[in-house]
Amino acid sequence: MNIAIIGAGIGGLCAAIALRGAGHQVTVFEQAQAFMRVGADINLTPNAVRALDGLGVGAAVREPAARPTHRISRLWDSGEETSRLAMGDSAEQQYGAPQLTIHRADLLAALASAFPLENVHFAKRCETIEQHEADVTLTFVDGTQAQADLVIGADGIHSAVRATMFGAEQPRFTGVVAYRAVVPASKVAHVPDLQAFTKWWGPNAESQIVTFPLNRGRDIFIFATTAQASWHLESWTTRGSVSELQSAYADFHPDAVALLHACDEVLKTALYERDPLPHWTQGRLALLGDACHPMMPFMAQGAGQAIEDAVVLARALSLPDSDLGTALTAYQTARLARASQIQIGSRGNQWLKAGGNADWVYGYDAWTVALA
Repeated sequence: MNIAIIGAGIGGLCAAIALRGAGHQVTVFEQAQAFMRVGADINLTPNAVRALDGLGVGAAVREPAARPTHRISRLWDSGEETSRLAMGDSAEQQYGAPQLTIHRADLLAALASAFPLENVHFAKRCETIEQHEADVTLTFVDGTQAQADLVIGADGIHSAVRATMFGAEQPRFTGVVAYRAVVPASKVAHVPDLQAFTKWWGPNAESQIVTFPLNRGRDIFIFATTAQASWHLESWTTRGSVSELQSAYADFHPDAVALLHACDEVLKTALYERDPLPHWTQGRLALLGDACHPMMPFMAQGAGQAIEDAVVLARALSLPDSDLGTALTAYQTARLARASQIQIGSRGNQWLKAGGNADWVYGYDAWTVALA
């Protein structure tokens, strides 16, 4: 088929690689002017890494990434450890892939290296989408048009494809803001378990500090959330106040406070979400990633679920003796319940606080999950 993907983010590029590998003609349309080094650092749990391995980009992703030793939960005030899961080699033995932590731009670079750049059209903001019996017409803000047999909306929480399917609607502000910072590991060497993924559970569901290694462990990424109804700006690049960050978590355990006091600069963004959708497909349109299940970051599964979507969608479109409608139904049936469960669980922010079984998340294999 001639397939158009709207959005050259993580989910869009994963779908492009998988679909091209299955023999389809794939064109990606991206509203940005080029790939840029913006965005957050990403936690790729074993389910995501295994999916990337199947796409043939596992080695390229591992090269700049760090490999956390454990996933640890600690209480914000006492520092008491409430759960510890071995990751690293243990995760690879149990799940077939390790946990990796990486900057979004490095992940995109690895994906972009596996897909022809000439098939990515930049500065293409989709304005209208018209479905016909035999194809779909895309019209862009610059006046150009494109036709496709299938259009995949991988265009994020403000998805134009989603708006075509469900009507214009704004995502909901959660009342929570997030701070992001990176500090050299050498600057906080006295803090224990620097090479682990550590979550400090705050006094309420909105408050947490997460830290994990980056750049092969040379740096430490800090991601902190707190309730703040007065801040509504959603941005990857807006500067925040370091003193505000430190003040918001001043009562946390000294190990957590030490990490924040090592920060020289910080970025700040408001967090938005939507409720789970009743369906992800309509005619010749299909959604994946944040376009259909934007979620809070508390289970660290946003990127992972988009990657899973991309693999399962490509597999469904390769089912023998299936027409387009049957294939899209198979994709939706395989993915909607799982992603919705994680979407709701991320909102509740209780997963693995006191330990528990991570297998239902980490043990999922997008390459072998059954398709109806």
